[in-house]
Amino acid sequence: MKYLINLIAVFVLATLSFSTNAQPGFGGPGEDVIRVFTPKSLDKIAPPDYDFQRANKLPLTGYFEKSFEINGQSRSAKFYISSAAPVRPFFTIIAVPEKVNTTEFLVASGWLDLAEKNEECLVLLECGNNGWADVNSEKQYVDSVMTFYSGNTYFSTFGINYLLGFDGGGSALEAWSAENPLKVISQAFINTKSQRDEFYEAFDNKFMDGSSSGYKAIEIPEELRIASNEIPIPTLFVNSDLSKVETSMEYWSDVNDVESGSSASEDYLWGAKVYPQAENSKAWATAYSGPISKVATLQAAVNVLDPNLNKMVYEFLGEYVAYDNTTAYGRHLAPRKPYGEIRNMLVKDELREFQVYVPESAEKMWPDGAPVVFVFPGNSQTDKVFFHNTLWWKVADKEGCILVILCETYSNTSVSVSHANTGLFYEQLADYMKKYYPVDATRFYATGQSAGSFAVQGFGITNPEYFAAIASTSGLSSVSNEPGFGRTSVKDATYKTIPNYCIIGEGDIEMMTGTLWDDSENMLDAWAEYYLKANNLGELGDGLNIEKDGRFFTWTWKNDQEIPLFKVGRTMYRAHNSIPVEMPRLYDFLKHWSLKDGVRYHDGVEVK
Repeated sequence: MKYLINLIAVFVLATLSFSTNAQPGFGGPGEDVIRVFTPKSLDKIAPPDYDFQRANKLPLTGYFEKSFEINGQSRSAKFYISSAAPVRPFFTIIAVPEKVNTTEFLVASGWLDLAEKNEECLVLLECGNNGWADVNSEKQYVDSVMTFYSGNTYFSTFGINYLLGFDGGGSALEAWSAENPLKVISQAFINTKSQRDEFYEAFDNKFMDGSSSGYKAIEIPEELRIASNEIPIPTLFVNSDLSKVETSMEYWSDVNDVESGSSASEDYLWGAKVYPQAENSKAWATAYSGPISKVATLQAAVNVLDPNLNKMVYEFLGEYVAYDNTTAYGRHLAPRKPYGEIRNMLVKDELREFQVYVPESAEKMWPDGAPVVFVFPGNSQTDKVFFHNTLWWKVADKEGCILVILCETYSNTSVSVSHANTGLFYEQLADYMKKYYPVDATRFYATGQSAGSFAVQGFGITNPEYFAAIASTSGLSSVSNEPGFGRTSVKDATYKTIPNYCIIGEGDIEMMTGTLWDDSENMLDAWAEYYLKANNLGELGDGLNIEKDGRFFTWTWKNDQEIPLFKVGRTMYRAHNSIPVEMPRLYDFLKHWSLKDGVRYHDGVEVK
């Protein structure tokens, strides 16, 4: 009875907290609360229209249901999209406990409140009429829901997920995680059971290849290949009898390279035993952030509707963020940092979002004004997504620079974004930063990835006065009489000096891969030709100006003053998406430059 009372109370609170402009799936205030929380069927509605009144927000929010035909039986899953969810929000995939109504679980457990408070979303996997079946029987259901979820046009997703599984559904979700480790950030399993030994053993010989859909395939040397059980995924087990998940714990402990455990303090994970990732772990995914992963185990009988339990799980999952679900060789696991200041601005009568991250180090290191890095995300990547997938904040914390991360606008669908009016947006942002923040306007820099890099490299051709220097990844621009992708019109080219550095992945977009000395003529060659000429650096040379540092190859061209003006980078075994370890390399190039009254300086030395 007490759960029903709590359920009704939260229903009323949730109803009153939403705008009177009710979104689909919600009724307006004052309507019957039970009807309000009846999920709306995605089987019967069209994808949402564009909503230009809100910047970087999903247009369809509320509580929804989707049916799936599984082995001749009708199954369902529910979806909760929070009222302020951004484009590509974080999702937690939850396999709901048996014998608990899904809507009751959503509210009484506190997950609705957590999703609303943090602008996140939920997928709620539901058992069949007879409860959760065995893992093999549930595989088609889980796969079907995840396929719909990851490719639908009703909402978009971050691309990598948090997992929480209860009972038999949690066991099925654990199996899905083992088979799809690139799609999981962190995970928790409550009252589940281990799979058979042979299930886990199969992953010893399942190696990740170097392919990334749509990009150049990479041949990974055998000694560098990553097995699917070598991708760290922080994992929490809660069970009244941990012997039921003994094999699971052993598997995920091996995956996470953990050391001997010790009991946590009572205020962390309820005193669970924590097994940290070993200091000497060689996992690629934690090479940049360090050995931050862990496995935690708690033997306790718990109430699955307890909000405190579910809040504890949410906080464990949310310690982490991960990126790149396309290849293990670009994967990273990192601490999840709170966003900077989220702002809105009108650009050509359209509301646009941007993020300003001011590290505590900025004022200490630069009391007279901090340098600013304007960050241009790749296609479909919002300012919030890019904050996590590049970890530029780590560079900002160390160097004291301020970050301004632009958010793109709605593009080919109402739930995705791309670039538009980028030059105007930047000009307004530059004025805004000069007016409202303590900045050094002589040290405005630009970086970007993919489509954002195309924009940045284009600015270097048409508007070199915007920035003291530019450094970006996986997107090039060149000059041509023929209009086209990554091409700037000859009439708009200034051929003026601007320091420039761009890093390309070995398995990047085909038309810009390779080297400047191979037999193919592509965008890489045309881009280098322009910037060598604009910076008065003469001929291409023989390529002996190379520096090799592990997987990073870098070529540098200097002027007659021995000042490095132009750099080309190639990251081996990387596909198209940039990787966080590249960001310090970019800033190490940028930070030496300043631009004052049209004159460029490198560490205070005027460039002739």
